[in-house]
Order: sequence, then structure tokens, then C-alpha cells
Amino acid sequence: MTPTVNQILRHPLKSIGRESLAEVELSAGKWLPFDRKWAVAHRRSKLDGGWAKKVNFLRGVAAPSLMAIETTLDTTTKSLTVSHPALDQITISPDTSEGEAALLEWLHELWPIDLPSPTHIYRASNAHLTDVPDPWISINSIASLKALSHRAGTDLSPHRFRGNIWIDGLAAWDEAKWIGKRIRVGDAVLEVKQQITRCKATMANPDTGHRDVDVLGTLNDLGHQEFGVYAAVVENGHVALKAPVEVL
Repeated sequence: MTPTVNQILRHPLKSIGRESLAEVELSAGKWLPFDRKWAVAHRRSKLDGGWAKKVNFLRGVAAPSLMAIETTLDTTTKSLTVSHPALDQITISPDTSEGEAALLEWLHELWPIDLPSPTHIYRASNAHLTDVPDPWISINSIASLKALSHRAGTDLSPHRFRGNIWIDGLAAWDEAKWIGKRIRVGDAVLEVKQQITRCKATMANPDTGHRDVDVLGTLNDLGHQEFGVYAAVVENGHVALKAPVEVL
């Protein structure tokens, strides 16, 4: 069975929402377009206009309720529609003061009162706000997810891991052997850089926003805390659902 692209996911607002894509154009040395383009800063954030560590932003590890948010980005108008099962849907322009104020008000119901208050939407001048400063894309395996689900005793949603590209048709945990190798995904070529170390955000159910599975404990039972890999795009290319994947 030839491995294929199973899902393509984008997260325009870091830790706040997700959306599925049917296709995407990847460019060498670049992030997945509009992935983690914006983030919501808080009163303790230390920002200088560039990339910043994740501790400076609202995150699902601090507020599991954020994990249940879904988004849709109109890349032409830069308008972002945000929804949550417990709240009314809103559409904002994250680069405007009106959009920023509307989002902060909307998040008031989801962000714990004992944590530093959200202050503004942040956009770095020269980077996307992924967990690492490098322009990498996260790659995950459906087979590894099924193996982890079996060990956890329940089906785990891919959305717990907030990855970009999910591949079907691999043997479980094969992607962990790709470090230093190149893979072709659709028409693009990526170089696999390192495994992804996971945090408590994965413990929250993305349908409800409540922690319900000890995903970290399950990973630790396997002797590690990694799931998925980071890869850098080295050759431009079009990637669509069901596109073939091969190790070069």
C-alpha cells in the first residue's frame, strides 16, 4: 500500500482553532501558508516583534477549553471565523483593532480568570508562531495514532496533536525513523528534522475542551514523549488529499 496524505490542517491562530484543507502549496524554506500566523498574547508576554516562545501566548495546555475551537480563514479578505460548542460563532479581521477587541471578548468565557489576561493579537514581522522558530511543518501518522489509541484504550482524535499533514498507509512509528531523510509529499520534497515532544494539551478532548485521556502517560509507557516529526520544505510543490508519499 502506497502511503498517502490523509489530512491537511492549518491553525491560523496559534492554539486557538483548526481548519481542514483539501490542498496546499508548499514553498521551500517556508511554513505552511497562514499556519500559526497570529497568536493571542497575555499580560506577562515578552515580545519584540519577531518569533516568540509559546509561553507568551494563550495555549491549550493552560486552558483545555481552547482545544475545542474551530476556525475558517478567508485568505483573500484575511477574515477569520471562530466557533466553539459553548459559544456563538464570530467572524473577525485579526489585523484590525475591532477584530482584536471582538476576539478578546469572545475568549473571556474560555480563558481561566486566574491566568494572565489576554491583551492583544500578535503577528510576528518575519516568522510564523509555531512552537519552534524554524520554518518547519509537522508530519504525523494515522497508523501511529491508531497504535497510541489502542494503548490508551480509546480512539484519539488527530486534533489533539494539532499537526499539519497526516499520512495514512505507514507502519506504526515509521516516521520516527525518518530523521535526516527526505520525503516526497505530493509534488513537494521535505527534509525531516526531529521528533515532536508533546505536552499536556494533547490530554484535552478537541470535541469538548475537557481533559479526558492521559496521552502523556500513555506515551511515557512507551519510553518517550514524542509523537510526529518536524520537516522543512526543500522543494516547492502542490500537496493535496490522497497525494502519494515516499521516502527518498
